[in-house]
Amino acid sequence: MNSFKKLRNKYVIWHANHVEIPKFTPSIVVRKKVCFSGRVQKVGFRLELNCIAQRLNLTGWVKNVTDGSVEADLQGEESHIDFLVNCMRSLKRASVKKMTIIDLPIREGEKKFTIVDLD
Repeated sequence: MNSFKKLRNKYVIWHANHVEIPKFTPSIVVRKKVCFSGRVQKVGFRLELNCIAQRLNLTGWVKNVTDGSVEADLQGEESHIDFLVNCMRSLKRASVKKMTIIDLPIREGEKKFTIVDLD
């Protein structure tokens, strides 16, 4: 890993850990597929989403897509997912031009959130 990427990743993790998580009122557990298009690759987008998702106790995954977008399957309380999506949409070093959200069935037994690498 080159030194710029290491430095960027260090900043991304610092930034994600300093996002203020509000007190949520309990909400229903849902699963959503979210596709983010725009300038969302090579800016630490997946790493930031992963860090915040873990802080929110969400499960699922995030990955880069070959068309330049980022796709995430997010499962957890709906208010937590909405908060995460809004955080990512307002991220200054990225530029989300388009976002699609699809409701999915809950995946029982899922324990963690991960970054999926391209094959």
